[in-house]
Amino acid sequence: MKVAIVHDWMIGGGAEKVVLELHRMFPEAPIYTSYCTDEWRKKLDGKAVTGYLQNWPFPALRKFVPFLRGWWFSHLNLKDYDLVISSSGAEAKFIKVQGNTKHIAYIHAPTHYYWSRYDEYLKHPGFGLFDPLARLGLKILVGPMRRWDFKAAQRPDYLIANSNYTKQQIKKYYGRDSVVIHPPVDIDRFKLLNKSSIIRSGFLIVGRQTPYKRFDLAVAACTKLNLPLTVVGNGPDHKKLRRLAGPSVKFVQATDKELMGYFATAEAFIFPGLDDFGIVAVEAMACGTPVIAYKAGGALDYIIPGKTGEFFENQTAESLAKVLEKFDSTKFDSDKVSQTTAIFSADNFRTQIKSVLHAFNAK
Repeated sequence: MKVAIVHDWMIGGGAEKVVLELHRMFPEAPIYTSYCTDEWRKKLDGKAVTGYLQNWPFPALRKFVPFLRGWWFSHLNLKDYDLVISSSGAEAKFIKVQGNTKHIAYIHAPTHYYWSRYDEYLKHPGFGLFDPLARLGLKILVGPMRRWDFKAAQRPDYLIANSNYTKQQIKKYYGRDSVVIHPPVDIDRFKLLNKSSIIRSGFLIVGRQTPYKRFDLAVAACTKLNLPLTVVGNGPDHKKLRRLAGPSVKFVQATDKELMGYFATAEAFIFPGLDDFGIVAVEAMACGTPVIAYKAGGALDYIIPGKTGEFFENQTAESLAKVLEKFDSTKFDSDKVSQTTAIFSADNFRTQIKSVLHAFNAK
């Protein structure tokens, strides 16, 4: 069977980890993508195939051109393949296949800036000085792009969702059923950090500091309660978060090795955003670290109150603070927290993908 893989862009993040695992399953398959960093070209063993957007003369404006990405993906010539697997939270699913070629789409989310987070993107486009231009472009394009996105989502022969939340979103916005296969997490790497002898102290939050991730809730709640919080990362909200933070909150940039240490020694990992899945939270759990999460999104698939973490009900600093006040990390068995992440292993991901392919071929 001749296979091709298609993905929105190869820069870094959870969605790219799905592509990496698909590449390991199908090492000879080319990976068509609108843009690929040199780092990811190496990770993909030179299999990345890019087009004119790779050499876009204005790199800072690359994210402004969803219609050009859509056009490029929809005009790819994929007629020589038996199977095309798209991995998409944006325009990669716009591809068209012909004849007996089958298309399976792994959906990370119905495109956020067209659907569930349109209002958020309108308020906080995340382009700095270019925000006014981004808002104007989004307002002008959202109507036709929604129609194009919806139409494209009807074309795949089979849809896979990365969480039960995404499955619901696919049904809501695209009117289609899907099967859930969680993304692969390198849990073995993080499980090595789970040692009962480690003394845990303070709380942790990690990631790109953007508005929708709601780092502000963790910073405000820990400041109010004077609880130690380590904030790892950077992003457009960084200066705002520093202004909001009290003396109990520290901001750090961390190497990969240092980050692993923070994961392993925290009392709990705070996950206050609404995420479609949330690989970073599962990584924390693999270390034996419980997670305190907003009760929505992908977190509903892996947080078991009292066993792997706790939920706070409302996406406010006050709601999070109530949980933090009562939180006792000694009530959690780090071994049991870690063991629950086995279902998110790369091996399990491959097994489920193969099961889908067998069932699909049997039809």
